[in-house]
Amino acid sequence: MRPFVQTVLTEDKSKLNAAVDAKKLTAVNIVGVPLAYGASMAGVELGPAALRVARLKRRIAQLGYVVRDLGDIEVEQSQANPEPDSKLHYLKEISDACIELAQKVEGILAAGELPLVLGGDHSIAIGSLSGFASYCRSRSEIPGLIWFDAHADMNTPETTPSGNIHGMPLAVLFGRGAPELTNIAGSAPKLDPKFCVHVGARDIDAGERKLISELGIRFMTMREIDERGMNACMDEAISLASKASGGYAVTFDVDALDPGDAPGSGTLVRGGLTYREAHLGMEKIAEAGGLRSLEVVEINTALDINNKTAELGVELILSALGKTIL
Repeated sequence: MRPFVQTVLTEDKSKLNAAVDAKKLTAVNIVGVPLAYGASMAGVELGPAALRVARLKRRIAQLGYVVRDLGDIEVEQSQANPEPDSKLHYLKEISDACIELAQKVEGILAAGELPLVLGGDHSIAIGSLSGFASYCRSRSEIPGLIWFDAHADMNTPETTPSGNIHGMPLAVLFGRGAPELTNIAGSAPKLDPKFCVHVGARDIDAGERKLISELGIRFMTMREIDERGMNACMDEAISLASKASGGYAVTFDVDALDPGDAPGSGTLVRGGLTYREAHLGMEKIAEAGGLRSLEVVEINTALDINNKTAELGVELILSALGKTIL
């Protein structure tokens, strides 16, 4: 399945009509994951609702997609706070939610349709990307990944400064971390670093630097984006991820954006992607094709201003699904 991209710059009516017909065959399936246990601040569990309030389903449908909202994963309510010295806060609750999410994502992909996952904190990527990897494995294919984030999300229980699992998902997907997480969907590691690209990092812990170097995953920091430009960086990111035979997933943490454009995140870091840089990245993903799964996470409604960050999240989703200026 390839999400349709329409460039209305042709006088060939037959080609345009064929493209529109192909577009109508593509379905987007929305899955919300109102999980905040991976983070240290309440409010992010309302992110899926905030994106829906911004007319997500209706606006995707206006692009010509069939849209199904499958509702939210039911997140188990914890009966106790984690131990202060715990290195894996709320492990069971997160593991259970990610197991269910992996199954849903794999089922959507098996039906030839696009999963659109709404977070929740970024620990849910363990579930969504495990489902994508499992689907690819069933077809003897390799999954690729483009990960937008201010942080590396590559801590392990040994290196985490907080015990918050939303700082660990990318390490988990490379097979580093608690077995309750690394073994979701039946295999570890889920990803090959050669086909994975991280975009927008500007706050990386010491333990994460060591693991990044060990694995050799391609990191495009904000300094590199400043020096080379978003266009060149995204061309390279898409080229690397597209080498994966199963296509690639995109997961977008809104803290990749500059706080001036996206104040509604609990982990703000100044100097992020601008409004236009982010849109360019998503527009180029749509134009290139190969997108198999899309996820937006870490919108904290308690910190947002007039749903500004959720509104931008919806706009970026639309760009990734093919909305263009012309």
